[in-house]
Amino acid sequence: MKFPLLSRVKQLTRRQKWLCIAVLLLLVCAVLIGLKRSPKTEAASAQAKVPAALEFQPADVTQVRLGDLRRTLPLSGSLRAVNQVPVKAKVSAEVREVLVREGETVKAGQVLIRMDASEYQAKLDQARGAWQAAQGQLDIATQTRNNNKALLEKNFISKNAFDNAQSQYQIAVSNVKSAKGAFDVAKKALDDTVIRAPISGQISIRAVQPGEKVATDNKLLEIVDLRQMEMEAAVPAADIVNVAVGQEMQLRIEGVPDMIIGKVVRINPSIQTGSRSILAYIQIDNPQGTLKMGMFAEGKLTLTKRSGVLSVPETSVQTEAGKPIVYAIENGRLAQKEVTVGISGDDGEGNAVEIVSGLEKDAQVVKVNLGNLLGGTPVRFAKSVEPAPAASTAGSSAASSATGK
Repeated sequence: MKFPLLSRVKQLTRRQKWLCIAVLLLLVCAVLIGLKRSPKTEAASAQAKVPAALEFQPADVTQVRLGDLRRTLPLSGSLRAVNQVPVKAKVSAEVREVLVREGETVKAGQVLIRMDASEYQAKLDQARGAWQAAQGQLDIATQTRNNNKALLEKNFISKNAFDNAQSQYQIAVSNVKSAKGAFDVAKKALDDTVIRAPISGQISIRAVQPGEKVATDNKLLEIVDLRQMEMEAAVPAADIVNVAVGQEMQLRIEGVPDMIIGKVVRINPSIQTGSRSILAYIQIDNPQGTLKMGMFAEGKLTLTKRSGVLSVPETSVQTEAGKPIVYAIENGRLAQKEVTVGISGDDGEGNAVEIVSGLEKDAQVVKVNLGNLLGGTPVRFAKSVEPAPAASTAGSSAASSATGK
């Protein structure tokens, strides 16, 4: 008896046999998988399509703020005193006394330095003698002129004689004026041997010691008045059109914990060669003298300011399909909010964007950019782990120590 199927199998090649075995194995695997798929597995698969809850740290979210928003320009520079005066020698002489040192406070008119005045005292005495002699000659010339005038009226002398007396009188008057001028110059030179403070302030530099011989215009001291300070800041030429006198600037100064407020008081009319920048001068009140010369300051110059606007951090705003959106948290779930934005600037805590519409004050929004999120996703917040009290830690250590004993 012959079996047709068996005879056909025998006629297959080796390669075709292996191909048939592989197909049979695949069919068996498919059947087994279908049998093992239970309702629980299907339920779990369906549940996987529901988004899992997102966990946020407290720093990942923020609230919509209502306040001021400033469009700013970052600037930096060093501080210097508005009133800074070098004290120079007005005469050439030997320094006798230097009555102040660096850091001392002085008042306008206070004596700072005394110089050797003997030479100038002698010149003053000489000028005084010449002045007195000229005054004596003037008295004689005056008397002679008056007498000749009386004689001329009685025709006892000629007109030429009177004119001669009148000329002598005028020469004597000129000599007195010249002698008086020389006396004043000598007196001023003597007075200049005593150096006085031109302004009130503090001594910042002392460049002379007693016994030194100084020449005219030698720098002796430097006085600074710290009550008014200013920062010289280089503004890029492209931004100078937005800078104006009177604009406010918030400054951070090294060593000073609080924010300092300054104002633009002057703008240089020319561009600096090489840097292509323009210098602006920001004045700062310093009544207590807390700020010192040379301190480095940096801050943001307020170009425009808007008050009473809603704002969110710049990182909170994303773009989807060309429209700005913000992810808000409402009733424990994410909600994608389309918003209308205004100006960008600084809200006091960093870069922020004005929200014209789409959000309310104190609404909770995602601060960080996490990419595209799914609206309706549940949200939970990570619980911060509080450190164990030091007392209990110490007590447990003590207990362990006692147990060890």
